[in-house]
Amino acid sequence: MIKIDALSKTYGAGAKTVQALNGLNLVIGQGMFGLLGPNGAGKTTLMRILAGIVNATSGSVNVGGFDVNTEAGKMDVKKMLGYLPQELGMYPELTAAQFVDYMAILKGLENPAERRERVETVLNMVGLSDNANRKIKGFSGGMKRRVGIAQALVNDPKLLIVDEPTAGLDPEERIRFRNLLVNLAANRTVLLSTHIVEDIGQTCRDLAVIARGQVIFRGSPAELTQAAAGHVWTLTSSAMEKPDHGLTIVSMLHLAEGTQYRMVGESAADYPDAQPVQPGLEDGYVWLMKNAGQSIDTL
Repeated sequence: MIKIDALSKTYGAGAKTVQALNGLNLVIGQGMFGLLGPNGAGKTTLMRILAGIVNATSGSVNVGGFDVNTEAGKMDVKKMLGYLPQELGMYPELTAAQFVDYMAILKGLENPAERRERVETVLNMVGLSDNANRKIKGFSGGMKRRVGIAQALVNDPKLLIVDEPTAGLDPEERIRFRNLLVNLAANRTVLLSTHIVEDIGQTCRDLAVIARGQVIFRGSPAELTQAAAGHVWTLTSSAMEKPDHGLTIVSMLHLAEGTQYRMVGESAADYPDAQPVQPGLEDGYVWLMKNAGQSIDTL
């Protein structure tokens, strides 16, 4: 169980002050939990506070009964934590097995035989057994992410935090990585932080949306999707101008008869030919962000 109360984090001072988190409240249980929000929303700052890397300015964070605001609490949390940051520094000249073994030593796995067995186990879990003795410098982006997950799992953590794990991966690797995370969530808490809506929809039954350092939604993907009901339309137009009038374009599809726009907004009354459609998760997210006054770049 993770319990976060009135959490705030401020960087800098004076005119250069940046409020990364602003009184954030959140409770997270076991299983797969999604943390969704635009770049700069405060997701990474929250992950780093949970991992004990960054200190909060104010508020409290309790992970598994331990107070992360204390040094003793941080040490206790780190013992049950696996963390894959956005950018994990690796030693390209090491093999996958050597790198994970090195990380296992840093995490306190001192017995060589037990450590070797654990390294083999986690590399097998992420599908890298056949490449365990290859140097990391020859790995694809997806394989490097799997090495990252292996090192995060080597201490058999009860809490696994992954920050933007599928960014930059090709579709096949993204699917493989998402399936891996879902399997790992069977007996632990997996906190997935991302700005990719599809990753949340395919993996999580519970999620929170963060904007400007605060939680603006907490619920299931179905509930977020349903929030946009009655506010999504498609419009096929041969005109060169994109629809406007307060509507946000979610996607465009070029057809023989013109361009089909998928739009989210309060009303499409200015476009009589617009057809209402059932919302998807991305539509729900766009509608939520519009209501929160968060700017969303249109296509």
